[in-house]
Amino acid sequence: MSEIKDQLLYSAEHEWVERISDDTVRIGITDFAQHQLGDIVFVELPQSGAEVASEAVIGTIESVKTVSDLFSPVTGTITNFNPELETEPELVNSDPYGRGWMVEVKVSGNLDEALSSLLSAEAYAEHAQD
Repeated sequence: MSEIKDQLLYSAEHEWVERISDDTVRIGITDFAQHQLGDIVFVELPQSGAEVASEAVIGTIESVKTVSDLFSPVTGTITNFNPELETEPELVNSDPYGRGWMVEVKVSGNLDEALSSLLSAEAYAEHAQD
């Protein structure tokens, strides 16, 4: 069974979201997603300042099996990206909820409203079993 952290929220596309301030979230892919992808060999992320829309593609994750899109669960502006992934993309496999995080987004509008459509850990666990 994949690890699912109770304090995070989740998208149906297997991204996790962590509130890190009153208007900013950190985003990565779930343990379930990294297991499905296999060994990750390359991660392409947007630069700071890029505008992103909820449910829009914001990057790609390449594994030995496939290339998958990374979706933004929220609308806003990229404030930070994980530079370690440029040289160590395998961090997504070894520590998806820690050093394998991908981007930070300053959310446009009300953060609570932006997060209201995301899944709880329990709901995501059910979704990942389907």
